[in-house]
Amino acid sequence: MKTNSSNSLLTVSTGPLKISELPPNPVDTDDNSIYLSLVIPTYKERDNIKNVVSILSQLLDESIAGKYELIVVDDDSPDRTWEIAQSLTTEYPQLRVMRRQQERGLSSAVIRGWQAATGSVLGVIDGDLQHPPEVLIQLLHNIEQGADLAVASRHVEGGGVSSWSVVRRFLSRGAQLLGLVILPGVLGRVTDPMSGYFMVRRSAIAGVTLNPVGYKILLEVIGRGKVDQVAEVGYVFCERKEGESKVTWKQYIDYIHHLVRLRLSTGKVGRLQRKVNFPIGRFVRFGFVGFSGVFVDLTVFHLLRTVIHLGLTRSTILSAGVAIVNNFLWNDIWTFSDISQRQRASHQRFKRFLKFSAVCLAGVILQALIINFLYNILEINQYLAKLIAIAVATIWNFWVNLKLSWRVTDVK
Repeated sequence: MKTNSSNSLLTVSTGPLKISELPPNPVDTDDNSIYLSLVIPTYKERDNIKNVVSILSQLLDESIAGKYELIVVDDDSPDRTWEIAQSLTTEYPQLRVMRRQQERGLSSAVIRGWQAATGSVLGVIDGDLQHPPEVLIQLLHNIEQGADLAVASRHVEGGGVSSWSVVRRFLSRGAQLLGLVILPGVLGRVTDPMSGYFMVRRSAIAGVTLNPVGYKILLEVIGRGKVDQVAEVGYVFCERKEGESKVTWKQYIDYIHHLVRLRLSTGKVGRLQRKVNFPIGRFVRFGFVGFSGVFVDLTVFHLLRTVIHLGLTRSTILSAGVAIVNNFLWNDIWTFSDISQRQRASHQRFKRFLKFSAVCLAGVILQALIINFLYNILEINQYLAKLIAIAVATIWNFWVNLKLSWRVTDVK
């Protein structure tokens, strides 16, 4: 087995969330090579991490001793979970630790851990003991029997939840049904699409750029990976014994966002997007945000004119300013969320806002020039000229913001 020569932290990969075909540091293909790399994403799990590592190590030592590694990926927890995990590496030589300081998010943490992994099978398990560790052996057995993906499910025989409220049960089932409507080709393959407990063969996702949203990565693995055979194992989701739950409404919103993104990228729209090399899905979101900005602009303009009784010019300028702020915020948290999540510092967000505002101002000028040219020179109907100008300005705003404000192609 490959052991740690020191208790130094793993280097965090940068760039695209892509898994290599072969391990970053290839080992000899003999009986001592790593078979399973199990990632444990953590955030404020100081009270759990030692127990988790101990239980998992004992379990896997009995099954595949010397052929596994545990990789704790901590998002710079304020309780210094990563430091506690790092102190355990002497006692548990199969343990490796990564501390992420520039990125956040469970899904990307899992992928960064997989990028550092050396196993031919990649897995993920929560760091709070809500996923029963003994199920790992059943998942591993299914992989050994030929499955490309083995998923621990709460919705098959032997599965369930310990003490969820009626509301949470309803939301979980509702999310599953919604997924079947939006993305039947992906969601129809598993009974628990929101599971965060599974194993997948490296070969099934190697070379594929993953682009997860929020906390759930399984959708991305099934939707973008080369997954043929899927196996499921029932498990009972347990309540936390230590720490605090991280389940929020945002997880469900991210889940819906993820479904829509996958639908756009894997269907006919996705094929067209790849053919013309234009980010159609992102452009559609940008268009929706711009449409919302029109209503914001008109509403604020109406209030300023009728309630505060400001002059026409000042009302126009202020309402346009509010609309720009509205559009920027929605684009930052939705249209370009994958970029903004990697550039979370206040000065980075403010810099994006200044660029966005400048691009939008240039778009207004461009729109005015086009309208005048079409109406005064070509004598096109003024309303048609306006629509053409809006369309051109929208494409301008999107494309320049794509390359300048959020710099999609240059993010590291």
